Amino acid sequence: MLTTIQRLLWSGLVCCCLALAGCDTVFDVHPYDVHIRGEKNLNAKGVAAIEAATLGKDTLRLAFISDSHRNYNELRDMVADINRRDSIDFVVHGGDVTDYGTTREYEWARDNLARLRKPYVVLLGNHDCLGTGNAAYESIFGQPDFSFIAGRVKFVCLNTNAIEYDYSRPVPNFDFMEQEVTARGDEFDRTVVCMHAAPYSEQFNNNVAKVFNYYVMRFPQPLFCLYGHGHHTEQHDIYGNGLIYYEVGNAQKRKYYIFTITPNGYSYEIVEV
Repeated sequence: MLTTIQRLLWSGLVCCCLALAGCDTVFDVHPYDVHIRGEKNLNAKGVAAIEAATLGKDTLRLAFISDSHRNYNELRDMVADINRRDSIDFVVHGGDVTDYGTTREYEWARDNLARLRKPYVVLLGNHDCLGTGNAAYESIFGQPDFSFIAGRVKFVCLNTNAIEYDYSRPVPNFDFMEQEVTARGDEFDRTVVCMHAAPYSEQFNNNVAKVFNYYVMRFPQPLFCLYGHGHHTEQHDIYGNGLIYYEVGNAQKRKYYIFTITPNGYSYEIVEV
């Protein structure tokens, strides 16, 4: 015979089951379930929009941000600042849109970036690889190695988070880089290389750091390189060859770059929001 407490517990359980059976609520089974709701494959859409918007342009203006993590208020402020600048053609996010690579973090980041009125692409960061984060990234954004051509400048976007893959995959992917040196070669004359973690950082496979420089320098007229990860806004001639690597701070620092590329070279400014 059931006690009063047992009857109350059973009644509560039955009520919960009936309530769940009668509603359409979807519950998160696991933070890494990769059950993506909403838009997917966003980098392909961004690439198409960037290439269409910049076709035939000889002057480009791009904003470079990175490492927004869970700093959603700061990210929204930077997005608003970018949106009010009509001259910006597109935005590159250097990765780490999440802290722990969870599915819901990815969705929150995507929805915040959707406020941009400029086309954009997002690189893969080391935090974005945690758990099943790399699978969530590929679902929402696409493959971690990709490229696009703006005007006549090729932007080569690379996964450089070697430690997160425990060297089980080619990171950086030199086969991809080698193909990109000549792919669509009649459409570009200059190159910008983008990554999350720079050579000689703890995330990079520094056994091949010199080889990485070799492949970068094979591209037609490398202009500069972009990266995040270090949470500082600095400029470095990493290899001492005149090719500058521009590091941008995390969103919490409320700073981002605007680069202007012209037929005669490029310039940059650091914007503080």
